[in-house]
Amino acid sequence: MEEKINLYEGDAVEILPTLNGKYDVVFIDAAKGKYPFFLKEALRMLNKDGIIFADNILYKGYVLSDYNKHKQRTAVRNLREYLKEVTENEELETTILEVGDGLAVSRNIGKKENRK
Repeated sequence: MEEKINLYEGDAVEILPTLNGKYDVVFIDAAKGKYPFFLKEALRMLNKDGIIFADNILYKGYVLSDYNKHKQRTAVRNLREYLKEVTENEELETTILEVGDGLAVSRNIGKKENRK
């Protein structure tokens, strides 16, 4: 499978903006405070009907609670922002699975006027 797999080593914040391919599946499991950035890049690269998997989206239950401790505040705020975007974006169909630390599954259904 080596001819079908490209391995990029380095900081995803630097590498993702340089990628111009289209993908059927994007898996996000990274720094929780960067999830909104990763979502923006994933949406840019996602094929219609493509799927984004975002792991640990509920982050120990903090995201759905009134958690506000300083240590994790930025991560929790950004995960909430991610969830707001994927659930309110009309081009996405999103399901949140409460397995492990949570998994968001978002399918790109496209623009309303382009749907069949």
